[in-house]
Amino acid sequence: MQNIHKKIVKRLLLGWLSLSLLIGGAVLYLKMGQVDQQMLDLAVKESRHFTVELDRSSASQMKILQQKADAFLKGHFMVLELYDEHKKQIFRGISPGGEAIEQKFAQYPHPFPLTNGTYHKNFIIGQMVFMQVLLPLQDKSGELLGYFEGVYKVDAETLHNIQIDIIRTLFLVVAVILITAIMLYPIIISLNRGLIKLTSDLLKGNVELMDVLGSAIAKRDSDTNSHNYRVTIYAIRLAEVLGLSSAQIRDLIAGAFLHDVGKIGIRDNILLKPGKLSDEEFAVMRDHVLLGVDIISKSKWLAGARDVVEFHHEKFDGSGYMKGLKGNEIPLNARIFAIVDVFDALTSKRPYKEPFGFQQAMDMLQRGSGSHFDPELLLTFSGIVSSLYQEASHADDGALAALLNQLVGKHFFNG
Repeated sequence: MQNIHKKIVKRLLLGWLSLSLLIGGAVLYLKMGQVDQQMLDLAVKESRHFTVELDRSSASQMKILQQKADAFLKGHFMVLELYDEHKKQIFRGISPGGEAIEQKFAQYPHPFPLTNGTYHKNFIIGQMVFMQVLLPLQDKSGELLGYFEGVYKVDAETLHNIQIDIIRTLFLVVAVILITAIMLYPIIISLNRGLIKLTSDLLKGNVELMDVLGSAIAKRDSDTNSHNYRVTIYAIRLAEVLGLSSAQIRDLIAGAFLHDVGKIGIRDNILLKPGKLSDEEFAVMRDHVLLGVDIISKSKWLAGARDVVEFHHEKFDGSGYMKGLKGNEIPLNARIFAIVDVFDALTSKRPYKEPFGFQQAMDMLQRGSGSHFDPELLLTFSGIVSSLYQEASHADDGALAALLNQLVGKHFFNG
C-alpha cells in the first residue's frame, strides 16, 4: 500500500510537471501574442500623433515636417521614414543615437502593407526590445496618401511590467495545476482503495491456491507439507543472499511450490514405490516434468514458475533431464532450486530411505559440485545452510508455515 501511495504521488507530480510545461507553454505563446499586440497598439497610437500633409514640392511644408519629426523623435520612436503612395521615400528622420539602430534594421528588408494593413516585427538588441512598424497613411475619405515607417523602442518600465505580468500569469497557471493535483490525490486514493484491496485479496488468493496445489501433490508421497515448506524457505534464503530481486524471488517461490505438480499424473505404484525404480518406471517418473509444464501453461500468472518446474532436474554438466542443458543454459532459479531440493530430499525421510545426517548430506552435495550443481551457488549455500537446517529441519508444519508466510509476504505483498 505504501508503494502504491508513492507511485500515485510520483505520477501526480509527473502529470503536474507535464501539464505545467504543456499548458504553461500554450499560455506563454498566447501571452506573447498579447504582449506583441500590446506593444503594437502602443506604437501605432504614438505614430498617429504624427500627422502632416505629404507634399514634398512645398519647401515650407518640408520645413514644418522636419520640425514635427524632431519633436516626434523625442518620444519612443528612434527612426521615422515617410513614403508617398508610390512607396518612394520622401522623408527620413533619426533621433540622436538612433543611427546604430537604423543600421541594424537596414539589414532586414520589409514588405509594404496592404491599404488597410499594418506590418511590424520585433527585434532584441542588447537587452532592449525594438519594434519596426510600417502602416499606411490615409485621408479622411480613406484614400491612401503614403506610408509611415518607424522604429519604436519599448521603454524599460513597460518591458519590466510585461515581464512581471508574464511571470505572474505562468506562476498562477503552475499553482492552479499543482492545487488541482493535490486535490486529486485523496480522490484517487479513495477511488482506488477498493481496487487495491481487491487486488491484494486476489493476489493472496492466488498464492494460497498455489500453496494448496503444491501441498496436495506433496501429500501424495508424504503425510505433511514439510518438504514443500522447507525447500521454499531454503530457496528464498539462498536467493536473498545472492541478491535476487523480489520479482525473481516471486517466480522462484511459485516454482518451489509447484516444482512437482506434474506428479499428479504419475501412478501410485511408481510414485510410492519403496524401492529403486526400474528403467521403465524411471522413464515414466521423468514425465512428471512435462506434465507439470503442461499444467502451469494453462495460467499466465504461473508463467514465472516454469523455469523451476521444467528445469529443476537438469544438471550442471548436462547429464540431467528433460533437455540436457548445462552450465548457465539452465535458468538461475532452476539451479538454485536443484541444490535445495536435493539437500532436503537427502535430509528427509522418504518411502524408500531414511534421512541422511546433515554432514553426510553436505558431503554428497559437495561431490556433485560442478557435475550436478552450480559450484558457485553451492558455495554460497554452504555458507548459510547450517543455520537454515537448524531452523527448519525439526520445525513442525505450523512453524514452517508461519516462517514461509512471513517470507512470502515480504516478496509478494510489501511491494
